[in-house]
Amino acid sequence: MVIHPDLRQAARPASGPGRSPEARLAEACGLSLAIDLNIVAAEVIRLNAVKPATLIGGGAVERLRDLIEAEEISVVIVDGAVTPIQQRNLEKAWNAKVIDRTGLILEIFGERARTREGQLQVELAALSYQRSRLVRSWTHLERQRGGFGFLGGPGESQLEIDRRLIDERMVRIKRDLDDVRRTRGLHRRARQRVPYPVVALVGYTNAGKSTLFNRLTRSDVFAKDLLFATLDPTMRRVKLPSGRDIILSDTVGFISDLPTELVAAFRATLEEVLEADLLLHVRDVSHPESEAQKADVEQVLSGLGIEMATGDDGVLPSTGKGILEVLNKIDLMEPEQRQSLLDQARRDPPLVPISAVTGEGCDALLAEIERQLAANRLVVTYHLGHDQGGAVAWLYKHGEVLERADNDESAELMVRLSPTDIERFERMHGRELKNGMTESGGKHLP
Repeated sequence: MVIHPDLRQAARPASGPGRSPEARLAEACGLSLAIDLNIVAAEVIRLNAVKPATLIGGGAVERLRDLIEAEEISVVIVDGAVTPIQQRNLEKAWNAKVIDRTGLILEIFGERARTREGQLQVELAALSYQRSRLVRSWTHLERQRGGFGFLGGPGESQLEIDRRLIDERMVRIKRDLDDVRRTRGLHRRARQRVPYPVVALVGYTNAGKSTLFNRLTRSDVFAKDLLFATLDPTMRRVKLPSGRDIILSDTVGFISDLPTELVAAFRATLEEVLEADLLLHVRDVSHPESEAQKADVEQVLSGLGIEMATGDDGVLPSTGKGILEVLNKIDLMEPEQRQSLLDQARRDPPLVPISAVTGEGCDALLAEIERQLAANRLVVTYHLGHDQGGAVAWLYKHGEVLERADNDESAELMVRLSPTDIERFERMHGRELKNGMTESGGKHLP
């Protein structure tokens, strides 16, 4: 059984825009289905106030107990935060296992993580969650000894042992994760030396990021109509229409009310987002809560220090990170809604409507990615001798050659390159400038 406790408006804290209790219940059911639970009943429980002992009122507890017994329900998912004492009381009243939203998401993450890094991050989050619940875990062991309390009773002893074991394990995991981050940093620096621009897919869970990733990279990353189908970051090379190569990164999906333990634990995974040259915010525009999901993703990105404001042409100023909105699943929309969205996208170039399943709009997406990346590139002019064929080939491969003039002794090339490419080329092939200067090897034009 899945229940969503819904506080009345007067007692409810501020939440995402337009997110209805029914939509939250549907999302909780989706999370439950992600770990193959068989949902017998699902219900929104209206609350005037939170009951400290049981979260919901006594009448609701009794009514649900009868339903749980009649349907032989063994697990109850509560879509919200449940304190240890509330969990214990509800399990006693219902004679069933009670799992709150954090526990459910941790269960999904534990089942899906495949890489060593993902497994470490999940275990760290689970231990942090478990540690907060130790206080009530040993209430059946009461303190029995007298004296001044220096030794403590068996309950206290077991509690301290468990806490110490968890703390020691958390220290080891954090040390291992630091090693993983260093390794990822080395890989990132190696990519910067190549270098290819990195484009990262971000978005709400189940927005279709992995399906789009597979479509653009022609690979077979696990993609399914499930929440949190992707946990471990995956990277592949993609060729743009001009022939330029980029690296596309598929990342973990975001979700509303993500447990704080998981935000901290998955920081290393999100480092790929922080280092990306361009972000593709993939949205499920067929979802009724699409705008609310967009706000949740923007809130997470803002928490990572990524500004969301764009310029008039949809490209961020040089001080920010480019973000391109990809409106996915247009194949699931009604014809009128779909046409309205296509008309809006024509008026607003940063919006790219696509269907990752059918491939519609994917060519336009690649062209827009190229335009966004080119907006941050500089035009440089180089003089290269005819014996520098390798340098010329490098410019053709990594940049966009706008003009070329050949004479008997050399070739003059006007090329559009990223600042990183300019730095690398001039380090490897520094040559005379058009005006005869020899300090940097190129003439930077507006």
